[in-house]
Amino acid sequence: NTIEFTGALHATVIKQVRLKNPSQKALIYNAILIGRDAGDFSLPKGNTVTIAPKKQASMNVEFTIRFLHPAEAVLLLTSSGIDAATLTFSLKSEVKHIEPAGILKCKSPCYEL
Repeated sequence: NTIEFTGALHATVIKQVRLKNPSQKALIYNAILIGRDAGDFSLPKGNTVTIAPKKQASMNVEFTIRFLHPAEAVLLLTSSGIDAATLTFSLKSEVKHIEPAGILKCKSPCYEL
């Protein structure tokens, strides 16, 4: 599964990962961000999520677009419980547009004789 973070340069984008628990036991997942640009992504609500039996829970992933090049990382969700599958999500960013911080006008001669 791929989660795409698209927006303007310097914008903060939050995506929500929804997790479902079909079992009769509560599941506890620990989230880890790994990869080249993992430091640019964050989990604002913490890296642990508990899902009650037959319920669903969500986890927020936040990314601030700092560079023009695409950022990539992996969200890895692991559980110590034997019934829970390890989940992975590919995180990718894309700059859709650039808002200028300001406009500076200046005049200068092109050349001198």
